[in-house]
Amino acid sequence: MKIGFIGTGVMGSRMVKRLLNQGNNVYVYTRTKEKARPLQEVGAGYLESIPELARECDVICTCLSMPADVIEVYSGSKGILEHARHGTICVDFTTVGPETSKLIFEQTTKGGISYLDAPVSGGPEGVENGTLTIMVGGEEHVFERVLPILKVIGGTIEFLGPAGSGSIAKLINQYLVAVHSLAASEAMVAGAAYGLDSEQLLNLLKVSYGDSKILRRHMEEYVLDRQFEPGGAVKYVHKDVRLANQLFEEAGMGEFTGQLAQQAFQQAEEKGLKDLDMSAVILPLENACDVVVMKKAKSKH
Repeated sequence: MKIGFIGTGVMGSRMVKRLLNQGNNVYVYTRTKEKARPLQEVGAGYLESIPELARECDVICTCLSMPADVIEVYSGSKGILEHARHGTICVDFTTVGPETSKLIFEQTTKGGISYLDAPVSGGPEGVENGTLTIMVGGEEHVFERVLPILKVIGGTIEFLGPAGSGSIAKLINQYLVAVHSLAASEAMVAGAAYGLDSEQLLNLLKVSYGDSKILRRHMEEYVLDRQFEPGGAVKYVHKDVRLANQLFEEAGMGEFTGQLAQQAFQQAEEKGLKDLDMSAVILPLENACDVVVMKKAKSKH
């Protein structure tokens, strides 16, 4: 079985490597061939265009940035759907709105191609450890066929229902990521503003009901050390919470905390932080309160 892969960024490149390590035959396409070289060096094949990859591969995986990227890669005269063989299975790992997933699903079924929306959670380390959470929507018999591939990168893999179901579940997860990110940032900045030691406060919260995975991730891996090299960038969380908020509005809610989170991530983007890690949403809050959440300098005595 030939697996094609489009979208070899932070997550996608790691997925390709893990698939290769498990003995799979993987081909990649990137807009600039140079970016594919590290993957070629570990065994990936390179194909010159999306049409060529679509014609050659039995399963096509995509892991892209934005909903518009998904539509562009799948649709149009140079897209996957125009050139994939009858019976090809497409698996999209991108976080998009359910409308995008349903649109691509409807287009694929007309051409005898199968499509699953299968967004993931767990970050780069989740790919490397094969422990990603994968949330899948589409047709269950198609899911069963690609499950062995998903098991290479995922630890928790759930089939949730019709097309768009995986995207809905992922957006709910991202809603919580955004809200928890803002809440954790506000709490730690408030503590610093009142003179509390940030490390001491964090250690107390970690053994209290205020603990959360996001609190630990952001503070321990990024904020306290003042390094914001992205695992998941501000711009992507902003996109995700915006899409999630649309879902919540459609569910019938008027006011909800995700709206504040969206404002906070939008503000962070506007302040030039879009390419930093999502934990950088704390920086405008620190600036407003004139504090810095960081480790206390160690005494030499």
